[in-house]
Amino acid sequence: MDVSFLGGPHPQRGVGVVAPFDFALDRELWRWVPDEVSLHLTRTPYVPVEVSLDLARLVSEHETLADAVRALTVAEPEVLAYACTSGSFVGGAAGERAMCEAMTREGAVAAVTTSGALLEALDELGARHIALVTPYTWSVTKALEEYLAEAGVSVDARAYLGLTRHIWKVSYRDVADMARRAVRGSADALFISCTNLPTYDVIPQLEAELRIPVISANQVTMWSALRRLGTRAVGPYQALIDPGARPGASALDPPPPQGLPEGPPAGPPAEGGGWT
Repeated sequence: MDVSFLGGPHPQRGVGVVAPFDFALDRELWRWVPDEVSLHLTRTPYVPVEVSLDLARLVSEHETLADAVRALTVAEPEVLAYACTSGSFVGGAAGERAMCEAMTREGAVAAVTTSGALLEALDELGARHIALVTPYTWSVTKALEEYLAEAGVSVDARAYLGLTRHIWKVSYRDVADMARRAVRGSADALFISCTNLPTYDVIPQLEAELRIPVISANQVTMWSALRRLGTRAVGPYQALIDPGARPGASALDPPPPQGLPEGPPAGPPAEGGGWT
């Protein structure tokens, strides 16, 4: 069949994504992206280090970022996103800004990081007191809380798993259980950290149950990057993306979908994790 009359594929706008070498949720990122936008992903080089503050520092070194950005600029993306929460908060607020500057120097037209996008999202939602869920060890979780404190955001309660590997194998049910344990008192929002933790389908269910906005690492990264393109992320019934899903929105808005998906098989039991 001759399809030459179609004139080729529709024009696409590009978002470049730098992810850590162990990132395993490419498909989840794509779910937030509208049809007219393409993602161009690359990964940092492998290092034999488990998830920790040391790994966060290694995958965020400016030389590593420079190599990744140079590889991505061939596809001419309009914005570049560094998709790693710990890698972008490990140096504090100054370190996060320096990462964006390093990416821009290497040719990124606009640059965002997951941790910078997190602060943008909290400002968008007017959230200054939050509950926190992480798959990390306590030392990494504490470093995230310190980063948030620099921006005037307090973590009033948290839950963490203590994992150092295979984070992408954590199930939706385990994410939801952590969220329920973390949300106590009057938090303005819940943040689920780590771009390797699956969250897309669980966000609307948790928002309906907990009655506060629920945001996640992959969600804020894509929301922020697409914002810079002047377009909107795809996230029905997600309060950050869909204002009609925010607390106090019209009662005429359609209800969120019911039922909690199971997600991928649960990962190995956490060692040293805890609830505080």
